[in-house]
Amino acid sequence: MLPYQSVFMKWVRVATSFILLSIAVRAWADTEAVYLSQSNVTMASDYSSTVLIEGLVHPWGMAWLPEGRMLITERPGRLRVAKASVLEPQPIQGLPPIFRSGQGGLLDVTIDPDFADNHRVYISYSHGDVAANRLRVARGVLSDGVLKDLTVIFETSQAKPGNQHFGSRFLWLPDKTLLVSVGDGGNPPLRLEGDWIRKQAQNRSGTLGKVLRMTSDGEAPIDNPFVRDQTADPRIWSYGHRNIQGLAWDPVSERVWAGEHGALGGDELNLIRKGGNYGWPLVTYSREYFGGSISSDRSRPGMIDPALVWQVAIAPSGLTFYSGDRFPGWQGNLFAGGLISQDVRRIILTEDGRVVGEEAIRIGARVRDVRQGPDGFLYVLTDENAGRLIRIHPADRSPDSAP
Repeated sequence: MLPYQSVFMKWVRVATSFILLSIAVRAWADTEAVYLSQSNVTMASDYSSTVLIEGLVHPWGMAWLPEGRMLITERPGRLRVAKASVLEPQPIQGLPPIFRSGQGGLLDVTIDPDFADNHRVYISYSHGDVAANRLRVARGVLSDGVLKDLTVIFETSQAKPGNQHFGSRFLWLPDKTLLVSVGDGGNPPLRLEGDWIRKQAQNRSGTLGKVLRMTSDGEAPIDNPFVRDQTADPRIWSYGHRNIQGLAWDPVSERVWAGEHGALGGDELNLIRKGGNYGWPLVTYSREYFGGSISSDRSRPGMIDPALVWQVAIAPSGLTFYSGDRFPGWQGNLFAGGLISQDVRRIILTEDGRVVGEEAIRIGARVRDVRQGPDGFLYVLTDENAGRLIRIHPADRSPDSAP
């Protein structure tokens, strides 16, 4: 070997070692950035709660109308209207046929960003039967207590069996495109296309196990990440998700956050990125309900790690970013509902989006949704046969006082 060849080979070995070390350090740093929640979470203080409404039947989602009334979905298939602490006796009419079984039913609700001009309301719901069903998104015009001109703008790409894992949450982005979360379809032994249905989360030709981004008409925006990929559904924004039931927008840093159910433990808080693969079921902290590992991997190159993992399941449902002035000390924090934990988790974030702590606001019932209201208070829906709408307000202030 010539002298210059020997020097070159040594340089290659050094460079290769440096690259491998960099990859290892980067992977270690990414894993270390995951905040692992502990079971002994500190209880929050300096707040009070007021029950506004009782007797809701498994309420699922809520949205405010511009004049102050609130729309509330009940999973058995009713869209209710509330004003302050009064629930109107007559539900909204004009809803479509709904598959009511297990986790299926009438799910989320949102209003169009231009509602003042077009009066459009969007609902998500399960459609079909136990042998073959899909998540649908429909849009209608709210007029005199009736949802008129109802149009289905989206349904999942495949019909699935069972009554599990529909998602589904709505989130409007500032550009007036709509994010919709779709579950992976269910747990084993449910199968689709000859394999566990949950593996559809990695199938980019379908919409199960995804976050989708669409226009108000259900079309794919031209800047979606896979819009030019002929093998992928063009509405996919991110994939590799199990069952997201919380989506929130951080207007300060312009980030999208998602709360995602794990199986047995391993619930996640994820920072959603355009085109990102979040790993399910190839990468997970979860275990099978019947025992054993789902995957031995917690992280892989090319897949995005969660920001937070609840190793002891809380079953996150509902998510909101707090930007109000009623709780100055809570500004910039996320709030996630917990079905199993029966509380609301205050998630403390740094400016760069790292989770550095959490507290629990005890509710004492399954929390299905949590939102910041137009008045700056937090509002909670409990998932019960006699569900409640609860307002969270500072302990030293009447919930009806001005900020």
